[in-house]
Amino acid sequence: MVDDNSPVKKKFSLFINKEKISTWKFQIPNFKNQIQRKKMENRNDLCDRLLKFAIDVILYLRTVKNSIETMDIKKQVVKSSTSSGANYEESQGSPTRPDAKTKIGISLKEMRESNYFLRIFNQLKLGDVKQSEYLVKESSELKSILASIINKL
Repeated sequence: MVDDNSPVKKKFSLFINKEKISTWKFQIPNFKNQIQRKKMENRNDLCDRLLKFAIDVILYLRTVKNSIETMDIKKQVVKSSTSSGANYEESQGSPTRPDAKTKIGISLKEMRESNYFLRIFNQLKLGDVKQSEYLVKESSELKSILASIINKL
């Protein structure tokens, strides 16, 4: 039996000598809605992943000692890593496709900058080295995802 609240369904009735014996309901899958829902979940996944990345960067930078060399870079990494997620979030509410593409482009630029500075910290072995390696890998993956989105728009 099919739930009466399902979006698409067909009724089939069985008749014998013009007398209705029973009715069956069969659901026809609505693949278009499923695809749209999946796209929305993927967008939300990327938003969540960018947020987690920004938080992980902030937590990692707490393990890096403050020195003359690291103070400015730490500030810049925080700005670029948080800005990437913020610009992507803003792109989700863009009224036009070109506007969304521009915002995602800014997000990609900020992610490239984050990746660059994180690679510097990684090569200098500053702070938690395992976390640094993870963040470099994550920022590289996020760069690829954002670039792919821009190419599809």
